[in-house]
Amino acid sequence: MALLGRPGSEESPTNPNSSTPATSDIVSRRSLRGARVEQKAAAPVTASGAGAAGSSAGAAFRKPAEKAAPKKPSKKVKGGVINVAVMTLAAGLIATMALPAYAFNPQGADTAQFKSSAVDSMKKAQSQSVEVPQTVAAAAVARDAATATSEQELSAAKAAKAAELARQQAAVSFASYASYSGPSVTDFLANPPYPSFSLPQVFSVAQQYIGTPYVFGGSTPAGFDCSGYVMYVYAQFGISLPHSVSGQAAMGKRISIADAQPGDLVIMPGHDGFYAGNGNIMDAPDTGRSISIRPIWTSDYYIVRLGI
Repeated sequence: MALLGRPGSEESPTNPNSSTPATSDIVSRRSLRGARVEQKAAAPVTASGAGAAGSSAGAAFRKPAEKAAPKKPSKKVKGGVINVAVMTLAAGLIATMALPAYAFNPQGADTAQFKSSAVDSMKKAQSQSVEVPQTVAAAAVARDAATATSEQELSAAKAAKAAELARQQAAVSFASYASYSGPSVTDFLANPPYPSFSLPQVFSVAQQYIGTPYVFGGSTPAGFDCSGYVMYVYAQFGISLPHSVSGQAAMGKRISIADAQPGDLVIMPGHDGFYAGNGNIMDAPDTGRSISIRPIWTSDYYIVRLGI
């Protein structure tokens, strides 16, 4: 067998320029391994022999190094791996966030996927027209007309409605008035039921006709107007009065308002009635209403007393 270097060494033979084939090196390694096995087998025979054999074997062969324990990966390796992982994740996140911005970036609209097609370009470049046949009839268009009623027209319509209602009521009242068969003013003047005259008694008789409807020109309990009401009441005391406001005012004596008593006459322009005390009047008001007691609504009046 050719000479080798140090036992256990993987160096070439002493002569570096030797042209010995590589197979001699492989045989030498196997021979060394075999010698090591024989050495271990002979070691437990004798202690002294083991020591001598060990020393002699140590001279001839070097004990191969025990198999080294696996090394733990160093901290530098771990740190490098972590850095690589972090950089990979960061790159992925940045790419993910950049994709929507790139997709909607107006500056990228000139790329192929955002460019208009040839058909769209032709539509924009070439004008188009639509021809309608003459046989198509144009639809007639009508504008709705809006009308509004003025305030004056509403007031006039309201007044006309009230007048019509009053006319109907007057017609009903007059029909009832025409059917009246009781005593008249002439009958009372011929035979007055209250020959003795007093203002409180006059006012008491006048109160009996509260609720009687107003009838223009009426002078019976079927319907009264203002002067017909006064005339009918005073006729029951034997006092004859004309059927007019001005004529009745001329038949009495004007007194102060402070001296007025119930039964005196309240004279107004075109209207009269019985004084009811406390600034009130009892009268036949107008069409659609009936005899009642109500406050005097004007200062343009005076008091006339009859029988003095």
